[in-house]
Amino acid sequence: MAHPKRVGHLVLNVKNIRASTLFYTEVLGFDISLKREQEGSWMGTFLTCGKIHHDLALFQAEEDAAPVQKGGLGLNHMALQVEDFEMLTEYFHKLDALSLVDRTTDHGMTRSIYFTDPDGNGIELFCNSQENPAEGLEVMGSADRENTELVFS
Repeated sequence: MAHPKRVGHLVLNVKNIRASTLFYTEVLGFDISLKREQEGSWMGTFLTCGKIHHDLALFQAEEDAAPVQKGGLGLNHMALQVEDFEMLTEYFHKLDALSLVDRTTDHGMTRSIYFTDPDGNGIELFCNSQENPAEGLEVMGSADRENTELVFS
């Protein structure tokens, strides 16, 4: 049976392309691979984590676009993996200083920080808790696995 190889990239329509681009570059550390202009207006930004052409794209939404609604249809959140717990801790302190952290969770197989972007799109920054993907899969399927609050020092 045919199946996807991986998720290639995510595209978000945003209310303010400049503000969202600044958020994703200055707060989260994405690099700009391309700014798309049309008739002198900034219409889109293609962002990369540095390994492929783009991982995330931001497009300017129509002026009358409906806002993101928590719990509504569509994207619940996107998950962005960081290298390790040390880097996750660095992000926590940065996001906490900006009062952006919604919650933190130790899922057993991953450790995560949850917050939203300027438009209300959910974002999870996470690191794996096991080095071996098979071990992570085993932890996820464990009947006694429980999510707990993740505490940073």
